[in-house]
Amino acid sequence: MSLKDCTYNDYRNIVVNEIPLIDFRAPVEFEKGAFINAVNLPIMNNEEREKVGICYKEKGNEEAVKLGHQLVSGDIKKERVQGWVDFLTKNPNALIYCFRGGQRSQIAQEWINEATGIMVPRLAGGYKEFRNYLISSLEPENIKAQPIIISGYTGAGKTIFINEIEETVDLEGLANHRGSAFGKHVNGQPTQITFDNNLAYKIIQNEEKGHKIMILEDEGRNVGRCYLPKSLAQHFADSPHIILEVSFFQRVNNTLEEYVYQAQKEYQDVFGYEEGLVQWKRQMEESFFQIKRKLGGELYQRIINSFNHAYEYQIENKDFDYHKNWIEYLLKEYYDPMYEYQLKRIQDKIIFKGTEKEILNRLDLFKRELQI
Repeated sequence: MSLKDCTYNDYRNIVVNEIPLIDFRAPVEFEKGAFINAVNLPIMNNEEREKVGICYKEKGNEEAVKLGHQLVSGDIKKERVQGWVDFLTKNPNALIYCFRGGQRSQIAQEWINEATGIMVPRLAGGYKEFRNYLISSLEPENIKAQPIIISGYTGAGKTIFINEIEETVDLEGLANHRGSAFGKHVNGQPTQITFDNNLAYKIIQNEEKGHKIMILEDEGRNVGRCYLPKSLAQHFADSPHIILEVSFFQRVNNTLEEYVYQAQKEYQDVFGYEEGLVQWKRQMEESFFQIKRKLGGELYQRIINSFNHAYEYQIENKDFDYHKNWIEYLLKEYYDPMYEYQLKRIQDKIIFKGTEKEILNRLDLFKRELQI
């Protein structure tokens, strides 16, 4: 096989086995969207890519290639090739790609071959073709597993519950967001492109394991700023729903654990103990303000006053109990009415209601029915 013909197009195998990838695109391209098992070791940095791009527009491909070789030569070339070789030594089954599987990956492929004698396959069609494959896997007609949507009141612990189930596709985890006005994590969300890619990976891997069902939390179309393709969101919305039932007491404690204990720790891990608390408080206040109009002035002020009192009491006494007061207000007077309205809209989709144990038993029965 010639080096030119050394390509790879078994995209499904890349996903199923999470084959390592070297992305030769510039950092600015990689940051817009990437694959979960890819590392960015660019052949050109952002500035070099921009110069070559201008040259291409003004003087054509031949001059642009010539400029690229001038910019990436000598010690710069040696350093970049060595970076690729080091990665390939640790990951000998790795594949390489650029945007379209064209000149950048072909040139890098040649340089690797010159340095090591190894012919590393490059992705046929590059990043673009692989991404098209992933996007097509998000079309409902290409999804074989039956989606089952786990719904329930805010604070029911749906995310914790579904992550105990093997067939779960965790949308909140993929979007790095808790799926509410207060759901922002300190380290931000992935780009929409990366979210799409990662979601496709999970759906394909779920299918490859032979799962007949796919468990998802009831998120709607948006999870923070990330969103599902319209057709996929509708497919999930039309699927069977199961309601997770827990006590109000447990919902308050779940909310306290996730949005106060865990969230504060997350901020403290990044900003330090005292500044972390300050940053967490600021983020919570911003979230309250975002829903102020929906809360109404009186309820908004009541919740803010309760929140500030709880925060001050926590700081002085290292006691979190007063946070339960504003959580109760928020659940009873804001989230519960919204969920009850939503519940009416999905009545015909609900196939079961129960506790965690009861739902697990029902899912086992459902899977056996699908096997028949």
